[in-house]
Amino acid sequence: MRDDSPLDPFAGDPSDPAAALDSDEFGDEPLSDDERRDLVEDLEDLEVFQALLEPRGIRGLVVDCKDCREAHYFSWDLIRGNLKSLLDQGSPHVHEPAFSPDPAHYVSWDYARGFADGVLTADEE
Repeated sequence: MRDDSPLDPFAGDPSDPAAALDSDEFGDEPLSDDERRDLVEDLEDLEVFQALLEPRGIRGLVVDCKDCREAHYFSWDLIRGNLKSLLDQGSPHVHEPAFSPDPAHYVSWDYARGFADGVLTADEE
């Protein structure tokens, strides 16, 4: 797989604000085979979602954060980069939040899955 994830703007910066984060937050345990398989399946699903939804003006996915109770907007590249980082390194990339995202341009994972299932079912028929 090609690594097309966004670059960390603080890479190599001694004053990196993420340096103070506890590395145990994500755990140092390697991913289980099931977790790895799930991440690979998520990456495959993401490719399908992007191929079907991007031409319709959808820029990525929205995730409701349980911690801060706010919606987080992820571009296709950013969520792909996070999934690949989880797969390769066991933790997501540090990233900047989207700047003034238009919620109309983002859908939930469940919506994207339902849309893809509908399109693929219609194609089979």
